[in-house]
Amino acid sequence: MEGFLAALVLSFGVIFVAELGDKSQLMALAFATRFKPVPVLIGITVATTVVHLASVAIGVGLGSVLPTDWISLIAGIAFLGFAAWTLRGDSLTEAERRKAEKATRSAIITVGVAFFLAELGDKTMLATITLATQHGWVGTWIGSTVGMVAADALAILVGRLLGKRLPEKVIQYGAAAIFAISGLWLILEAVVKLT
Repeated sequence: MEGFLAALVLSFGVIFVAELGDKSQLMALAFATRFKPVPVLIGITVATTVVHLASVAIGVGLGSVLPTDWISLIAGIAFLGFAAWTLRGDSLTEAERRKAEKATRSAIITVGVAFFLAELGDKTMLATITLATQHGWVGTWIGSTVGMVAADALAILVGRLLGKRLPEKVIQYGAAAIFAISGLWLILEAVVKLT
């Protein structure tokens, strides 16, 4: 049970932070201006559940094949990459924005498909894979899914209440710093184990 809770809390925190300022949050906000918030959240939840289940399956597979010391080193480097990615920032292209605005079919299906496609290869998927290489798959899956849905729900709520007054740069730099610290910690841990 202790491993499950650790994986749950860690993956929730990492994915929640990774999702702050991510393109998915911008998509959630765009869809929330077109549809009611509840169907948008249901679509996000369904898509995230499927993508993160595939992510933990990949991560568990890699974790069983690679030695754990090397996984820590690779994970640390990956987290430094996620920090850089976060600093670079995400934005919706004009085509993505138009697609979100023109969607007229069922909100749940539209949002679910859009989020599924947007999340393939995204940093939250890669972070979930990385976490699953070292932590229990169930806790990682549930924590990462809930973390992402919570961050997107927060974006919808805050975006509807405050409009564009969010301090985007502060969120972006904070998320990047957390990734960088986590990455350096994992690299240090791996180097200590390998020496």
